Amino acid sequence: MGRADARRAQRRGSRRAEKSGGIRRLFTWRKLLGTAFGVCLLGMGAFAVLYMMVSVPEGNAQAKLQSNIYKYSDGTLMARTGEVNREIVDLAQVPKEVQMTFVAAENKSFYQDQGVDFKGTARGLLNTVSGKGKQGGSTITQQYVKNYYLDQDQTVTRKLKELVISLKVDQKRSKSEILAGYINTSYYGRGAYGIQAAAQAYYNKDAKDLDVAEGAYLAALLQAPSQYDWAVAGPKGKALVKERWNYVLDNMVEEKWLDSGERQKQTFPYPKDPKPLNGAAGQKGYIVDAARDAVLKETGISREQFDLGGWTVTVNIDKKQQQKLEKSVETKLIDKLDTKQRKLDQDIQAGAVSVDPKTGAVIALYGGRGQSEHWTSNAGRRDYQPASTFKPVILAAALDQESVTQEDQRITANTRYDGTSKRPVEGSDQAFAPENEDDRDYGPVTVQTAMNKSINSVFAQMGVDVGMDKVMQTAGKLGMDVEGLPAVPAQTLGSMGASPMEMAGIYATLDNHGKKVTPQIVKSAVHQGDDPVQMPDAIGDQVISRQAADSVTSVLTGVVDDGTAQGSVRNAEGLTDQQIAGKTGTSDDNKSAWFTGYTPDLVTSVGLFGEAAYPRTGDDGKKVQKGAQVTLKGAGGGGRVNGGGFPAEIWADFTAKAMGEPSKFVLDTDMGAAVTPPPDTSSPSATTSPSEKASPSEEPTTDAPTSEPPTDTESPVTTPPASPTGDPTSGPPTDPATEPGPTATGDVPVKPGENRPDNKDNALTG
Repeated sequence: MGRADARRAQRRGSRRAEKSGGIRRLFTWRKLLGTAFGVCLLGMGAFAVLYMMVSVPEGNAQAKLQSNIYKYSDGTLMARTGEVNREIVDLAQVPKEVQMTFVAAENKSFYQDQGVDFKGTARGLLNTVSGKGKQGGSTITQQYVKNYYLDQDQTVTRKLKELVISLKVDQKRSKSEILAGYINTSYYGRGAYGIQAAAQAYYNKDAKDLDVAEGAYLAALLQAPSQYDWAVAGPKGKALVKERWNYVLDNMVEEKWLDSGERQKQTFPYPKDPKPLNGAAGQKGYIVDAARDAVLKETGISREQFDLGGWTVTVNIDKKQQQKLEKSVETKLIDKLDTKQRKLDQDIQAGAVSVDPKTGAVIALYGGRGQSEHWTSNAGRRDYQPASTFKPVILAAALDQESVTQEDQRITANTRYDGTSKRPVEGSDQAFAPENEDDRDYGPVTVQTAMNKSINSVFAQMGVDVGMDKVMQTAGKLGMDVEGLPAVPAQTLGSMGASPMEMAGIYATLDNHGKKVTPQIVKSAVHQGDDPVQMPDAIGDQVISRQAADSVTSVLTGVVDDGTAQGSVRNAEGLTDQQIAGKTGTSDDNKSAWFTGYTPDLVTSVGLFGEAAYPRTGDDGKKVQKGAQVTLKGAGGGGRVNGGGFPAEIWADFTAKAMGEPSKFVLDTDMGAAVTPPPDTSSPSATTSPSEKASPSEEPTTDAPTSEPPTDTESPVTTPPASPTGDPTSGPPTDPATEPGPTATGDVPVKPGENRPDNKDNALTG
């Protein structure tokens, strides 16, 4: 190499040395450490600013949503409603060992950490930035924060917020609160949010009844709910969930939360097959709606608030009695309808309510064919006339007010009235002359006979004698909504609207000896974290005298033993030894038909309503809109649908199955035992006066009650179509010369009417 080449090589080396020295001077360890420290300070400062700027937000609305839980009277689940299948439970309701399965599965250091796993969070941030997606490793606190305060978005901003909020939540809330929040907000698969819903979905039990093995399975599910659900998991999923289950239990032993001996006893708890969520299908929908409305009325909250969930409502519905009522409607009505061959059968709507008169509890309710077919509950609708089931209210008013006739005679069961059809009422400012069923004339009859045969003209005059204002006041006291109704004689025909629920309450008050009974669908209601709602008392004050109520009961046994309900009720299987009081009703144009009756321990009101199932042109050429009130006549393949027909048959079938051992009324009354009195030779002659009664000076007959049945020539159930007012009656018009006269309290006859209350034996004293 020449000198020139050597000099050039020397210069190149010199330049490289200078460059290397410059780099070393620029990147010294001191400078690198300083830069790193500066970055840390900057990061800490930025985090401090972030910590101050990010506050703990309100929980997101979706995380707060719960189911509303409805339970039968015995506490068993009836329905679960709401957008989200979640029922939040206190941590105290979850066994301690089950609580620890979640800690063992997700965050063994939960009780020692500060709510954050910095290493796991950093790993999650790096994976998010690099696009690798979701990354586990968060603490229970962080997962709770993500579920309750934030959302599931995988962004750097959300993860940073999660970090800050988790630190703050850990400082402000106890570990127990955080754990409870975590297990109540997590998703477990099968549509179940929270441990209570999960316990029901996988093991058909409440969270409080879970054991440690079941808890470990639910805790294992949280890692991959869909993949680990045993019912749908493939071989790999089943292997993984078993591995995860063992991992949870082994961690518990390691942390001394589970004894090793107990661990060895644990076997894999195979979950039950999935089943549909408990919704509001069939009659449940009507019951749920009635219960919700009762809670809203008592609390004053809006339906929107209620539907956010968190309510546990226990209803008074008895599951077994409910099934019996549904079966009775099915066998005695639905099975006899042919909606394909007879379009008219599509118009029949049934409603029924059964009440315990001693407690006011609604033990069974039938609202219709299901809300998917008929939204309105027929048990609570008030747009159809109760018809002659209103007649006992008129009598109750007369007895309670100690009213007198136009001739100033005290009204009792033996008071005589003129039963002539279309006879104008006397003493009224408003003209009224109602027609009896089939336009039949009865001449002078007793009040008992008039109730048995449901004679309109008698009760129209009685209403005027009592005073229609007093009749309507009594109706209100017994439980009918009479606000705004005019106090006119036409109301004696039951021309106002009423529901089976309402009529059941009125008759329950009579059954309860005049002490007010308000049917109560809700047994208890409580919202998560609040005190139970104080529901109103179902049993109220004495609204009419006991003597008046018991006398009406006594008279109403005659309707069953000798009147319009005899064929369907008294002769029904299982009821021959049971004392029964009740009344039929068939409304104007046969648009509704009723039977409301009771035993000492059970009151049930059954109504049938004609409602157009489809739009059409009526026989008169007028358009009939869907939902319009239409006649029931011809439904079921027969003629007129009377209260003594389908309604009484449903009532009898249900009551025979639901009532238990036969029982007797205990009545305090001096008005007889609802027995048709024997012929009275001193009976007054026929007259057209509004009412007649034997002279007080006349000695009452002491003859034994007749054992012959009434002179009926046709069953009340098969009475041919007739006048649009009143109820079907049986037998030809009574001969005034042989119409029974008033009697004193008599013994109970052998037949008919052997089951009527004998007040001489049953009357209470004191």
